[in-house]
Amino acid sequence: MKRINILLLTFCTCFALAAWPQAGPQCRHHKFITFDAPGAGTGPGQGTWPGWTNLGGTTMGSYIDANGTNHGFMRYPDATFTTIDVPGAGSDSGQGTSCLGMNLLGVLAGTYIDAVNVAHAFLRSRKGHITKFDAPDAGTNPGQGTWALDVNIAGTIVGHYVDTNGVTHSYVRAANGAITAFDAPDAGTDPGQGTAVGNFFDTITPAGATTGYYFDAGFAFHAWVRAPNGTITEFDAPGAGTGPYQGTDAWGINPAGATTGFYWDASGDSVYHGFLRKPDGTFSLFDVPGAGTDPGEGTQPGGINSWGAISGLSIDGIGVAHGFVRAPNGTITLFDAPGAGNGGGQGTAPQSINEVGEVTGGYVDTNFVAHGFIRKP
Repeated sequence: MKRINILLLTFCTCFALAAWPQAGPQCRHHKFITFDAPGAGTGPGQGTWPGWTNLGGTTMGSYIDANGTNHGFMRYPDATFTTIDVPGAGSDSGQGTSCLGMNLLGVLAGTYIDAVNVAHAFLRSRKGHITKFDAPDAGTNPGQGTWALDVNIAGTIVGHYVDTNGVTHSYVRAANGAITAFDAPDAGTDPGQGTAVGNFFDTITPAGATTGYYFDAGFAFHAWVRAPNGTITEFDAPGAGTGPYQGTDAWGINPAGATTGFYWDASGDSVYHGFLRKPDGTFSLFDVPGAGTDPGEGTQPGGINSWGAISGLSIDGIGVAHGFVRAPNGTITLFDAPGAGNGGGQGTAPQSINEVGEVTGGYVDTNFVAHGFIRKP
């Protein structure tokens, strides 16, 4: 699948969003905390990429060291860190451990890539105990395997896996370890097609609803929501294209069942547009002011909190990324993290927004090194 490769090397590809936007206005009424994980590399394509901050002030994420290896981390409110390396993770470039989801209690879910480039999933308890697992039908060849992307308060994990034929399937893993695989009804079944979970954060609700996207037999994107009872609803944003690599990509879902993500229209210009799908199935479509209109540019929502506030990034006309927050009333605020570069492939990329409006993400400086930030209201 086109975006499954992004999921394979989660952190590395955060840097590879070469269509990242130019620095715009900062919001002066918010406090920024910027940080680097101990051991993070300082060369181009290296550095720190946080994912989410819970209400207790603990931030999780991943970093790339000087050898190109991934490591997970937790950053605590007192600014101390714990590095997380799953036993069995590879140590070469592109391998290692990525922390991708965390619940309110500090339980982590994530993925590690072994020495032969196969992905495996893990759960880390509050006390640091690591449980490794693989979906029953996951492939064992390079580029295949199991990804865990998020975990809710009940300990239910959501993720996806690639089978031996190169087809992607999604799953939920209950707290007792039982794994239920599922596919969107109209998902394609050829290599590079199938059903995938959306973002690395905000993809499973406390009740167990989840969201994502699938590739059909013609390689068009479509979005889906899976209810806690297993019912799957497929949907497309109004105006989304239906050609290859056009369509709708859902990334986040909140406890009320509202989803957000982006779509590509039928023009074939590969410009991103944002959407909010309300629990009743109605849509609000939006583009961030100043977002570019050339291929690879536009508006990319990511996280959504309980109140309906959305965070994401916009890519401007010269390839620089800017963060944004869209309030529940539709008002959009642009911001840039201090130190973010303003050249192509640089800028600010929020990953999530929590219940009190704290936005967590990374920024790429003028040397193409990534650093973490938390934007506090």
